[in-house]
Amino acid sequence: MKRFNTHIISSVLLIVSSAAIAAEKSNILFIFADDMSYETIGAYGMLDIDTPHLDTLVEQGATFTHAYNMGAWNGAVCVASRAMLNSGRFVWNAKATNLKEYASEKRMWSQRMSEAGYRTYMTGKWHVPVPAPSVFDSAKHVRAGMPNQTNAGYNRPKDEEDYANGWKPWDPQYGGFWKGGTHWSEVVANDSVEFLEQAAKDDKPFFMYLAFNAAHDPRQAPKEYVDRYPLERIEVPENFLPEYPDAEAICGKGLRDERLMPYPRTEYSVKVNRQEYFALITHMDDQIGRILQTLEETGQAENTYIIFTADHGLAVGHHGLVGKQNQYDDSVRVPFMVVGPNVKSHSKIDTPIYLQDVMATALELAGADAEGVDFQSLLPLLQGKTTKHYDAIYGAYVGTQRMITKEGWKLIVYPTINTKKLFNLAKDPQEMNDLAANPEYAAKLTQLTALLEKQMDELNDPMTSLTAADYSVKKKSSEK
Repeated sequence: MKRFNTHIISSVLLIVSSAAIAAEKSNILFIFADDMSYETIGAYGMLDIDTPHLDTLVEQGATFTHAYNMGAWNGAVCVASRAMLNSGRFVWNAKATNLKEYASEKRMWSQRMSEAGYRTYMTGKWHVPVPAPSVFDSAKHVRAGMPNQTNAGYNRPKDEEDYANGWKPWDPQYGGFWKGGTHWSEVVANDSVEFLEQAAKDDKPFFMYLAFNAAHDPRQAPKEYVDRYPLERIEVPENFLPEYPDAEAICGKGLRDERLMPYPRTEYSVKVNRQEYFALITHMDDQIGRILQTLEETGQAENTYIIFTADHGLAVGHHGLVGKQNQYDDSVRVPFMVVGPNVKSHSKIDTPIYLQDVMATALELAGADAEGVDFQSLLPLLQGKTTKHYDAIYGAYVGTQRMITKEGWKLIVYPTINTKKLFNLAKDPQEMNDLAANPEYAAKLTQLTALLEKQMDELNDPMTSLTAADYSVKKKSSEK
């Protein structure tokens, strides 16, 4: 009788078993924008903006209409957002976490995916104090933060003459997105296409972390994209103000983001800045289209979950503000779409979530370890098993702002100046009618204040009081 080598048989079975497990798992394609407000998707019908490829994701999958960033401990809001995203920890826990130690323990998002059998890949903006190549199987063109801004990119445009003689989004002499010769959004697409073509030949499922620097300033795009948005096409936000009354107290007029546009804000400067913002988003959308086309052409689309969101929003003229260092919806809410196997097409989920829930969701899809992750998976919502998620949505910015939103109501508190603002978001989505001083809503104000204080305790907020902040506040930020 012929004898078989049991060691060889065991090895073959292990290989076959591993291949079968890999085949069962779906790929996960995560696309991450920077400084992109929830309103900037054409299919949402809020703005006149061209995003045909992102519109396709809206049509093909589920949209979470109220996705929030939890907050930040410095002016560079993206640093806190990305720390939460990659560690899975709530904002103050993420601040207290030594991410280098976390990475050494293989607890970062990409490392957990790798342990679950995924080939992990990253390109674009990272902005996490751990080298990307140390936590991804491969990483290419890793960007530390924002493209270089120049002095000419600030305090502009003062008027039409200033614009005519000044900085232009398509001019490569200013570097920024043009540094290196190829626009950074195109670099992300080039890298992604290359990886997808290779991944089609691989037995392993993939996890792609594609992080665009768009639509962060300097808002540079090819001229043909800017030309698509003549100023007569741009509308000034309904809640436009020449100056936000509490700007100095909540973030500081000298904050880097706020210096991009002149004081007082003018309708002209807002229109030009929004023109360039929209152009950069539309240019990014076309690059995303290239990625989605390659996913389809390589036969990997049907077994891939695609998740698109951004690290936070951006004001760009709302409320007299420019940056993201505030608690209004235009700055804390982001677009969030999910497409994939068994995800209902053209569906909307109004349940409020945190954008960082994407990590917990991906881990559950991958069957990966989620121990120590604070955020919650979205699968129960996507599968229609529940409509509940968090009791309320909390927000924070350094020691100057706190926020809570629940069941269509929002409370914003400015502790350093003992100011509260109350909004009925269902009736006032532009947050223009502050009800805090209206005695008719005194009970609601008290209720939300108590809930906010409870959330602060539960989330390890370093601020011990909403009226006497003992948290050091820097008036200026030199975000990178």
